Amino acid sequence: MDVDDLRQRLEHERQALPLSNQLLQSLCIDYEKVDAALAWQQQSASHHLICFSDPLYPPLLKQLSDPPPLLFAKGCVEALALPSLAIVGSRNASPGGLQVAYQLATDISALGLSVCSGMAMGIDGAAHKACVDHQRSTVAVLGTGIDIVYPRRHRQLYENIQQQGCILSEFWPDMGPFAGNFPKRNRIISGVALGTLVVEASRQSGSLITARLAMEQGREVFAVPGSILGGYHQGCHDLLRDGAKLVETAADIVEELGSLTAFYLEELHSSHHIQDDEICDLPFVSLLASVGYEATTIDAIVEHSGKTIDLVLEQMLELELQGWVIAVPGGYVRVKRS
Repeated sequence: MDVDDLRQRLEHERQALPLSNQLLQSLCIDYEKVDAALAWQQQSASHHLICFSDPLYPPLLKQLSDPPPLLFAKGCVEALALPSLAIVGSRNASPGGLQVAYQLATDISALGLSVCSGMAMGIDGAAHKACVDHQRSTVAVLGTGIDIVYPRRHRQLYENIQQQGCILSEFWPDMGPFAGNFPKRNRIISGVALGTLVVEASRQSGSLITARLAMEQGREVFAVPGSILGGYHQGCHDLLRDGAKLVETAADIVEELGSLTAFYLEELHSSHHIQDDEICDLPFVSLLASVGYEATTIDAIVEHSGKTIDLVLEQMLELELQGWVIAVPGGYVRVKRS
């Protein structure tokens, strides 16, 4: 891709964005930076520029009223093709909150879902770390330029995320940490995901912005309840009163997202002509996303996965032989892989 090609592509896609004329006029692309963007892309094979029409552009992000026309990405961009859950919460999380975030991220990623968050301290970091520790996909959406590590103490996490997932930003690579950019990036965290889980949040927590945006985007919102003492969970309790799904285990999330995940994958496959094993090294992703930690009936798996019963039975047998599920009276149960 040369300079003229990128300029023409960006201008065409700016006009094609689902925005009002007033917003389109305000969304002026600084073409003086195009050379710098291309130079940045060419620095490494792991550097990627993703335009709105690019097959790698997160499909759910296109549904936003103000989607970014250009994304900078580092790492394994194929992670963007996976259905994902956003996990967010307090930067000053309690030890218990960090443990819950880590465990839920571990269990959700084991189902074949990618975990998306903002690489902040606290809950965000715990969710990313769970995926890194178990060599599973995670996407970190930055409120800075993609080359700026913030907070600095997450330098190693920033590097590790790129091995199984990717770093994502709409800001130019050298953009520093300006306060106004972090609420703006939250729309991308919720926008790329099927749903948003808030693990621990006070009423002043910025993670509630992400939850509110998820609601406005028509996505599922989940919250973990907690003690009424200390104020750590007031924001989560408010979300639950407003209709968020109460979460104690990953099964509570899969119950809501199972059919959405299957639909997402079917749409992705039909639009890009790809198979499960081309976007993820987990086998039969839509089936794994349809089986919970409690007994799931064959009828439910067939309905959620969108596959024929013969194919479901064949693939479930293979999953059982590989140690992903076990057969129990009444259906199947998802288990951790050894």
